Amino acid sequence: MEATATGVRAQAKQAMLEAILTAARRQLAEVGPAALSVRAVARDVGMASSAIYRHVASRDELLTLLITDAYEDLGAAIEVADLEVTREDHAGRFRAAAQGARRWALAEPHRYALVYGSPVPGYIAPEATIGPATRGTAVFARILVDATATGAVERVGRSYLGPALLVPEVLDDFLPGVSVELAALGVLCWAEIFGLISFELFGHLVGSVADNEAFFTAGVSEMVDRLGLG
Repeated sequence: MEATATGVRAQAKQAMLEAILTAARRQLAEVGPAALSVRAVARDVGMASSAIYRHVASRDELLTLLITDAYEDLGAAIEVADLEVTREDHAGRFRAAAQGARRWALAEPHRYALVYGSPVPGYIAPEATIGPATRGTAVFARILVDATATGAVERVGRSYLGPALLVPEVLDDFLPGVSVELAALGVLCWAEIFGLISFELFGHLVGSVADNEAFFTAGVSEMVDRLGLG
């Protein structure tokens, strides 16, 4: 009986936390992360401002929950896109994963801006956000690892990216067996994917690019060729 009561309380607490996050996402879209208010979120869910602090201790903790939530959702979208392609089609997987990231960003612009936009003044992300932040990155890393393991990587062209430019853990933890040249190029392409997405989402391609989707697709195909995945 006691175990049942504990389970019910845990479910109720989780449901309230979800309601808080839903309200916080709405506020994020309306006022932006810098103006996020725990008290306003409490009003939105019909809770006394003093009571909400039993669920989130501060605005920074609420931001951390939103950031973690956004990274997890983005990572899941990239994973789903990757899984829709045959495992042996490494080029197709890379393209699909990149498109998955773009689709999520266009569907969730405010949440994307929270994690890839301007830093929130006064907020320092804790280590708890690192794991979720690497969920999407890990998909692209697995594609390079799989391609290397099966001998599917064509010769990578001359690169100015060397081992001194990478944190050693990148190779050990994410890209085992992958050459330093390919690993460094992979990190560069990861940055380029989100650079293209950010330029599109924040309006920096206006007046320069006629078709954002076609431009992104072509850019990702360029990356596939440089990575030797063709």
